[in-house]
Formats: sequence, structure tokens, C-alpha cells
Amino acid sequence: MPSRPSSVVDDFESERPHLTALAYRMLGSRAEAEDTVQEAWLRYHKARGEGELRNVRGWLTTITGRICLDVLRSARVRREAYPGPWLPEPVVTTGPAEAVETKQEVGLALLVVLEKLTPEQRVAVVLHDAFAVPFDEIAGVLNTSTEAARQHASRGRRAIAAGQARHTADLAEQRRVLAAFLAATSSGDLTALAAVLAPDVVAIGDGGGVVNAGRKPVFGADKVARLYAGLFRRQPVPYSIDPVLVNGAAGLLLRGSYADGRQLLAVLGFAIADGRITGIYNQVNPAKLGSIADLAIQDDSAPTAPDSPSLPAPEGSPLAARDGSPLAAPDGSGDGG
Repeated sequence: MPSRPSSVVDDFESERPHLTALAYRMLGSRAEAEDTVQEAWLRYHKARGEGELRNVRGWLTTITGRICLDVLRSARVRREAYPGPWLPEPVVTTGPAEAVETKQEVGLALLVVLEKLTPEQRVAVVLHDAFAVPFDEIAGVLNTSTEAARQHASRGRRAIAAGQARHTADLAEQRRVLAAFLAATSSGDLTALAAVLAPDVVAIGDGGGVVNAGRKPVFGADKVARLYAGLFRRQPVPYSIDPVLVNGAAGLLLRGSYADGRQLLAVLGFAIADGRITGIYNQVNPAKLGSIADLAIQDDSAPTAPDSPSLPAPEGSPLAARDGSPLAAPDGSGDGG
């Protein structure tokens, strides 16, 4: 059986970045996004075998939206049973900001609140507001009327406006704020740390039931300051802190290892506005960190934490986590960060 003409493959591959970006915004998971794009390829391959498509991008966008809708509906049940808060899989890049394309990344603060929408609202908002898909086409994806699709998007926007942590700082301001955050956590100065946190700051940790990251978000500058001052100062192993871009914004990558070979790994994303941190998103679930442990760091401007004894945390220690994560909340704690 002859293979498809190279133009079929080339046409699809030229749209792959667009489709991956769309699916990631819909699903908050790079792995699920890549699986979705692969399914879109299979459907596209079959459709091209049956005839030409007049608008390849439009057809692929619609199909990808439909696949995402199905995934969201099935994932909703799984995520309701998820152990603790669910955070998106972070997109981590390194090196000078000038050398990294960040305009297409969607921030963690937005992805977190998108998770609170219904599948129909999320699909409608992402397709219309991020990818300019008309509501009559969105109606086809949702199998509803144009007016109903418009209503889904409207309700989704209201939920986003009400629930999203403020994130308006440019990259330079983000880095200044994170430098102050690291200085305060390293010194244990609770007053200085609270000063860099917004009064309504929220800290969320995702350990996926594998790492102890707390069962609930932590709200308020005082509580978040106490949480992070303790977590950064009392480490059971030497670890490094590297500056990275997390979904296009300034973030931190923490890495270390125990004598027995266990890894210590965390990615922190931040939302920042008006010179203060409004949200901290601490991803320590190994299933969502992939190959980040081997990421090559090109920018060494972030401070490195002082060495501490390379020993496991004592039994019962607030930092004794199942994988030794430096940002794990105490086992059984109701707090997460």
C-alpha cells in the first residue's frame, strides 16, 4: 500500500505546535496534549485519504477541540478523586529570557483557574479567546447551539475573573520579587518574607499522593510566610536553586539527592502583581516533572542554598516526605504549598 504524499505529513507537522498549544491550554498536561495531537493526526490521516480539506488548520483545530472535550469529561471524574490539589504540568525552560520564546506560553495562574471550569466552558473560552474560533464553529465542537456556546464562554470568563491570582508583572519585576523572596526565606526573616507576599496570596502544592505536599491550599501572607520560611531553611540534604522560566514566567527549580540515590525535585511557579507574590504553585509530583531533573541550566544568577548534612530527614520530621521533597508539607497536614 503506497504511503501518503509527503505534503499530508508536512501540512500536519506545520500545525503541530499550534495544536499542542491548544491542547495544553485545554488540558493542563503536556503528556495528555501530545496524546491528543497524535489522535488528531490519526483522524486527519484518515480524512485526507478520503479527500482534500479546504481549511487544514480550521479542521484540525475543531477536531482537537472535540478530542480535548472528551478527555476533559473523563478526566473530571479522575481529578475529583485526586489526592490533594491538582496543578498543571509545568513547562520549564532555561537560559536568558531573550533566547527563549515565551509569548505562546499560558501562565500557571490561568491554568489553575481554568481547571475550575466545566469542560464545555473551558473549551469555549480557549477556542474563542485564545484561538479566535467563531462561536458557530465552537457550537459544532460542543454539539450545541451558537448561543449556548456563547453562554459557556461568558460563564467561563466570569469564573476566571473571580478566581485567578493577579499576575501583571513583567519579567524584570518578577525576578526582583523572587530575589527578595529567596533572600527572606534563606534568612528566615518572616517580616521581610510577609512583605513580599500579597495579603491574599495563595500557596498550592501538588504531590499527586506520592509526595506529601499538603491536602489544601494555604491562604494569607502570614501563613504562607511561615510555611516557606520553614521549608527552605530546614533541608535534610544539600540542594540547589536555579532560576528558570515556568510557563513563560520567572520561577525556581530545586534539585538535590539523598545518599541512597533518591531525588529531591520541585518546580515553583509564581503569580506576581504590584511588587508582591499573589500565587505560589509548587509542583512536586514526579509524574508531572518528567525529565526536568536533567535540565541543563544556562543562567546561574540565582543563589544556591547552603549545604546541609546529606542525610535523610529524621522520622517524624516536618520535612520527612516519601521522596524527600524540600517543599513537602508535614504528613497529615491540612496545608499545602
